Amino acid sequence: MGPRIIGVDAVGAPGRVYHFLGIFCVAGAVVSFSTNDMGVKWLSGDYPLHQIVLIRSIVALLFTLAVFIPLEGGLKNIRTRRLGLHLLRGFGIVIANLAFFTSVATLSLAEATTIFFISPLLITMFSALLLGETVGIRRWSAVIMGLAGVLLILRPGTGMFQFVGILPMVAALAYAMVQISTRVMGATEKASTMAFYIQLTLIVVSATVGLAIGDGRYGNSTDPTIEFLLRAWVVPPIQDALIMAGIGGLSALGGYLISQGYRLSAPALLAPFEYVAVPIAVLWSIFFFQDTPDTLAWLGIFLVVAAGLYTVYREMVRGRRELFSDPVPRNR
Repeated sequence: MGPRIIGVDAVGAPGRVYHFLGIFCVAGAVVSFSTNDMGVKWLSGDYPLHQIVLIRSIVALLFTLAVFIPLEGGLKNIRTRRLGLHLLRGFGIVIANLAFFTSVATLSLAEATTIFFISPLLITMFSALLLGETVGIRRWSAVIMGLAGVLLILRPGTGMFQFVGILPMVAALAYAMVQISTRVMGATEKASTMAFYIQLTLIVVSATVGLAIGDGRYGNSTDPTIEFLLRAWVVPPIQDALIMAGIGGLSALGGYLISQGYRLSAPALLAPFEYVAVPIAVLWSIFFFQDTPDTLAWLGIFLVVAAGLYTVYREMVRGRRELFSDPVPRNR
């Protein structure tokens, strides 16, 4: 799956260790986020999204303050000279969360996750159309194959088409921009600092939305997606409260690991390992929600994953020197 990580002499042993640690962090984050996604979908029929996100983010913030901040030097790390970038990154996560979680109220988790992973294909397409970047026939073929996969999943023009399927694409674009900013900020900001400001932004936004519409006056819609956004707050029973607390801990762990991973190594190297989320989402869909993809959906999933991995591979081949020569910041 692309150039070998080991055996790249330009970096040396310490650099290879950072690459392996980055891969480990991203893989761990993917498992945490996928389980978190399953928990949110599980709760989506009874609670509004802003309530779930608020409780989840409060737990995640407390977890970050209690565990990850002390691990990296204490509360002094909360002070930053890049507050604007932290807030911009946080709002990117807000958009990604809003778009993705809203979609899973209607779509199966497997479908939403697969469509989300069209991100590298969209970036390739927009780079050519908007930035004038030269894109060869092989990368254009990957884009077309991935878009064909999405069409097989969504099936526009048929009774199975759901407009909400566009939302995971919006989430994918927002998430891609967030991870690029993570790499830019990694030279001066610790992973725990970035995780802290993301959770803080989520708390502020979800609390504001809850205060504005949490009484449910705009709720009672027959559309499950709209109802997920607008229904009234509900005091959860202990079982659901524990689930919310659990996904809060997973959110904190995933947020820390993904930030740490993209600080330690290059996005082009790490991106393929995020595709582990697709088979995990398929398993969650089958075992928890009895949403088994049909033949066309399976084919669409295969096309999107294959096209995305090939696009990442081409980026690695085209920029392999830059990928492994980027020095790792030493403020660990």
